[in-house]
Amino acid sequence: MTDFVLDTRLANDSILLARGPLSQLRLMKAADCVWFLLVPEQNDVSEITQLSESEQFNLWKESQALSEWLLRQYPECKLNIAAIGNVVSQLHVHHVVRFPTDPFWPAPIWGQKMSRFHSEEQVEAIRSGLSDCSKFILV
Repeated sequence: MTDFVLDTRLANDSILLARGPLSQLRLMKAADCVWFLLVPEQNDVSEITQLSESEQFNLWKESQALSEWLLRQYPECKLNIAAIGNVVSQLHVHHVVRFPTDPFWPAPIWGQKMSRFHSEEQVEAIRSGLSDCSKFILV
């Protein structure tokens, strides 16, 4: 089995928080929005349809668990979920918490210049908060 290789742009822009049955759960370093990624640990996959049926099911269950956790944490939010891949082709699924008060509302966040970044303390607080998101094992 080949070791999983994370795209360098995803590695540079995000922080590994946890692992699920299929995916890495990563927090985007930019703090302008609450923004997570699910990255299936599969090389050379750019589309969800390239995953096996059981892998697709695991990805969906991971997304559901993360989404439910985010909606518990931010009950007034609009949750945006997308797998776009125009810039980084490696399959990854964005989970972005949006509010009318965020700096980019109502425009998409993609392509926006981010100006704030999470401190180590904020990252650790988010990581510890994920302990009740049962699909993931914290790293």
